[in-house]
Amino acid sequence: MGWRGGGVPLPAALSPPPLTRGLSPTGRTSSTGAPRQEQGDVILPLSPLPGPPPSQPPLAMLLRESPFPSRALVALDGLASGLLAPSFWAVNRLLDLQQTTAERRRQRESWCRSCRGCTGQALAGLAYTTLLLLSLPLGVLGLLLWLPVQVARRPFAYQYTAGTAPAEPWDLRQRRSFTFISANVCLLPSGLAKFSNLGQTPQRATYIARHLALAPPDPPSAWASLVEPRHGETNSYGGTLNTPWQPPGSVPAEVPAEAAEPVPAVLSERFPADADFICLQEVFEAGAAACLRRWLGSTFPHIISEVGARGLWGGQLKLLNSGLFLASRYPLLAVRYHGFPNGAREDALAAKGLLAVQVLLGSAQGQRIVGYVGCTHLQAPAGDAAIRDAQLTLGLRWLQQFREAQEQRGDVVAFDVLCGDLNFDNCSRGDELNQRHRLFEVYQDPCRRGPGQDAPWAIGGTCLPPPSPPPRGTLVPSPEWGGRSGAPTHSPSPSLSAGTLLNYLKIYEEPVSTPEKLKRTLSQPAGQQQYLAGPILSSGQPDPAAPGPWQGRRVDYVLYRQHHGALPLQTEVVGVSFITQLATRSDHLPVALRLDVTPASP
Repeated sequence: MGWRGGGVPLPAALSPPPLTRGLSPTGRTSSTGAPRQEQGDVILPLSPLPGPPPSQPPLAMLLRESPFPSRALVALDGLASGLLAPSFWAVNRLLDLQQTTAERRRQRESWCRSCRGCTGQALAGLAYTTLLLLSLPLGVLGLLLWLPVQVARRPFAYQYTAGTAPAEPWDLRQRRSFTFISANVCLLPSGLAKFSNLGQTPQRATYIARHLALAPPDPPSAWASLVEPRHGETNSYGGTLNTPWQPPGSVPAEVPAEAAEPVPAVLSERFPADADFICLQEVFEAGAAACLRRWLGSTFPHIISEVGARGLWGGQLKLLNSGLFLASRYPLLAVRYHGFPNGAREDALAAKGLLAVQVLLGSAQGQRIVGYVGCTHLQAPAGDAAIRDAQLTLGLRWLQQFREAQEQRGDVVAFDVLCGDLNFDNCSRGDELNQRHRLFEVYQDPCRRGPGQDAPWAIGGTCLPPPSPPPRGTLVPSPEWGGRSGAPTHSPSPSLSAGTLLNYLKIYEEPVSTPEKLKRTLSQPAGQQQYLAGPILSSGQPDPAAPGPWQGRRVDYVLYRQHHGALPLQTEVVGVSFITQLATRSDHLPVALRLDVTPASP
């Protein structure tokens, strides 16, 4: 559906009236006669490359910040939410009476505390139940008002922070670096978060936001090894793996004596300080989303949150949005959300889907330099591989349609990246259907060798270029390292292959209770097997006959795709990092991918 409405608040001198008016009744031109085009959930100018003076920000953004087209609808939504609040609060508090493993352990330490805790829980449960019953009439009235208001709601909110520097001109002869972070942060209402052995959502949201926004700057020496490529080694995915990325605080890896030089590991205890794009999943709680926007706004001027169509949608009641959240340092040219029509069971209550954005990275020789970023979260239950397979197919089609709709003649595409929690891994026999999806023929996974086999350096191992992948559908029995002919090779321990999904029942245990301890523990094969979730069957049960060597479940992905425009650019993988910053705050490890964009070789 198309959305007509105001643009981003800019200084008056920079806000031309033609760009902030709606479309004419024909939907094709504005009142000034300037050609316009309506695409999905945004209105796009049909002008060629936006070319403002260097001292002014580009005027390409036409997104209004509010998801509603009028203040009256904002007021009605606020009234409906207020009527629903007492019932929602009571239900959330009832669910929050569940105890995490840490809370149960503290209660068991003292018999008196245990007795008081049980009595207090019983009394609190009675009080919350009474409040819920008393608030039901208001809740029903609020729901009846809330449902029709959601029909007029755009499926995302947008925040723009003014005062940021404009995009610099791009010299296509030089390399540029971009860093992407993807993380499932489990910021549901505290009661629902307890089902993942988490709670205290407001406190966790503040911690996550602060550490994403306030990552200390890295010294220039930390990135010195990334400037020049190492022997131009070409990886098996059409990119180049240069000297591996060593994020600040990463764990030194043990390298066999026959290796030509020491290679850093890819575990890091904090987020990279130079992230350009942050893609989060499970930011369901409105207060958590507001906290993230408040902390990240000064660093990431363009933020998309509250993504998803709520209310009655496709014959299903969506009580939660998609949980997707995207923050960008670069201006957004277009935004589009698609909801999955086949959500089932508990996942059907959330508007899971795909968020796609087009970003303006700069200009060169009169042409736009653009990038594409997608963020998604697939069906969760282990037995729903067929549903995930259909969602992958839809997502791949939507991404292609989005690119075709937004690209203008002469555009140069610097990167095309897809981030998200795909809820399947590359080691479980129960996920074999998803492992062989066509997605991995279009987008490249730098941690993957083929269906059912990840590179051993995925966590805690070394980060040398992977060998050429086998034909689709075949497996390599004995992994070996190597690049092109003449590159050094060695065979690291296969037991170092691991994943990003933690054993949620053990996230509060002492060996993984801080970022530093979690990093240290996951650097050891024994620690990985104890604290990471292992391979599963299609039923979701652990797989007792999983083929060796042991692998953890890597369900969080940052994938990339090579693109060639009028002036071809080449995407080079600088490094992949798995981050322990969220120890005890999430049951997932965030993933960071750093890409270099360079001129394509003649």
